[in-house]
Amino acid sequence: MAALSTRDDGHSEPFRALIQMLVEHLRELGSKVAELEGRIRAIRRTDAPGRLLETIPGIGPLTASALAASIGNAGSFRSGRELAAWLGLVPRQHSSGGTPRLLGISKRGDTALRRLLIHGAGAVIRMAASKPEMADSWVLKLFRRRHKNIAAGARGKECTAWAILIRNQPFQADHVPTRSSVTD
Repeated sequence: MAALSTRDDGHSEPFRALIQMLVEHLRELGSKVAELEGRIRAIRRTDAPGRLLETIPGIGPLTASALAASIGNAGSFRSGRELAAWLGLVPRQHSSGGTPRLLGISKRGDTALRRLLIHGAGAVIRMAASKPEMADSWVLKLFRRRHKNIAAGARGKECTAWAILIRNQPFQADHVPTRSSVTD
């Protein structure tokens, strides 16, 4: 903006006025974003499901609050896969004559929430690529075999989120499911 404050920069007065309007608009948007982030932080302090979901790698306050609000009662889903299907993160099935065929990802459900989950998974994959000691081996193996976007979509945080909400326990990276604890 300082470059446009001098008159000898070759820009016309209408152009300078337009840029000034855009800068003011960006400042207003910045203050609204800060206000909304403050509200999300306030909700987060009282939202137990959101705090539990934040323990999952790749899920931050915004994704956790959006996921908790969208899911509501996790018990209304029979499994993590059913939740993933509701979000539109699993392949569609087309079966005929007893032969199941998996089609592309359905992309049904909440687009914004799905985007937040995929971006969070991408962040975990980027971290796994740069710090292999911090990532589980499943992520690294998948990342080596498939394209990063496919690996991000297959991360499976929605199944983990469902299990965390059903059990009311925070994420544990070293958790090994036993036969009695598997409900999915």
